[in-house]
Amino acid sequence: MTAVCPSFPPGQGGLFLRELRAEVDAYFSSRGVSTKGSLGMVAKTVALLSLTFVPYALILSGWFTPPAMLGLAMLSGVGIAGIGFSVAHDALHGAYSANPTVNNAIGYSMDLVGGSSYVWRITHNIIHHTYTNIHGTDEDLAVSPLLRLSPHAPRRWFHRYQHLYAMVLYAMTTMFWVFVKDYKYLLAKDLGPYKDKRHAGGDIATLAVGKVVYYGWSVVIPLLIVPLPWWQIVLGMLAAHGVAGIILGIVFQLAHVVEQTMHPEPDLVGLMPEDWPSHEMITTANFAPRNRLLTWYVGGLNHQIEHHLFPKVCSRHYPALSVIVRRVAARHGLPYHCHDTFFGAVRSHLRTLKAFGAGRVVEGAPGVPLPV
Repeated sequence: MTAVCPSFPPGQGGLFLRELRAEVDAYFSSRGVSTKGSLGMVAKTVALLSLTFVPYALILSGWFTPPAMLGLAMLSGVGIAGIGFSVAHDALHGAYSANPTVNNAIGYSMDLVGGSSYVWRITHNIIHHTYTNIHGTDEDLAVSPLLRLSPHAPRRWFHRYQHLYAMVLYAMTTMFWVFVKDYKYLLAKDLGPYKDKRHAGGDIATLAVGKVVYYGWSVVIPLLIVPLPWWQIVLGMLAAHGVAGIILGIVFQLAHVVEQTMHPEPDLVGLMPEDWPSHEMITTANFAPRNRLLTWYVGGLNHQIEHHLFPKVCSRHYPALSVIVRRVAARHGLPYHCHDTFFGAVRSHLRTLKAFGAGRVVEGAPGVPLPV
């Protein structure tokens, strides 16, 4: 396999990252705490698995009316998104536990709810985290040809309306993910920066087994057990996917496709204009940093800057690290983009979609500093 990808030059960001890591290391050592998860992460895992599978079990019981079952399916969808955010995500980054075996085991929760932990490690951990917001390389910008998520992507006439229909597409995120996207990436000859990508037999088997398990509990068992017509059962499945999809879709977009973030391109020889740490700071944004419930539920993904700089640190530490990152970034003249509220970030995302759809560039506006 040969990797052809953009490269990052050395620069001032290297000094920024060294100083930042030194201060973060001092933070952990002075407090004598682990950079990984705690019993709180275990409790969260139990809570989100319960939020997913208790409503599912109640649906299978057949004790409820069809409208109540629909509500339970939607509640299960909230749990599925939470597992992806707060359980699988940390584990697949090696941040859930100091024990790699535990991380691998918990990482399979991604497969349990329909995604492929193997494909995720490639497209998210490696490609997205290294080549953030680089059109043609970052797979997160290529979720659908119906969405223009970069000012460098081809523009079609229908993109002018994408800010109006984007939420409908986000609602289909998990449905497309579990039934199409993972297979598409597995079969792709070229994937992000990789050319002629090959997959080991064991990795293919892991994906296949995970899909069989997911299709079994989410599709086959309800069709066999739930005492409702098949079309009502399918409607419940679509409702669960719709809720999970719109939550996952919108949260992941708020970190990179908003007005403050940039979409730099490499030059003719593949060299990016900024070093990697600086690149991450100009392409990433936080949102709703003081919303504790949101931070808990999305696994710290509203502190996306800290996550990109310290992906192997458990998300429970991101609020504390944000104070350090903001301070060191200011010392080095680097931006720290942040929307104070969730809905403020959503509005910014929709304005960005509207601008990209109309062929306007809005990236690089001054960021909103995180209040002290």
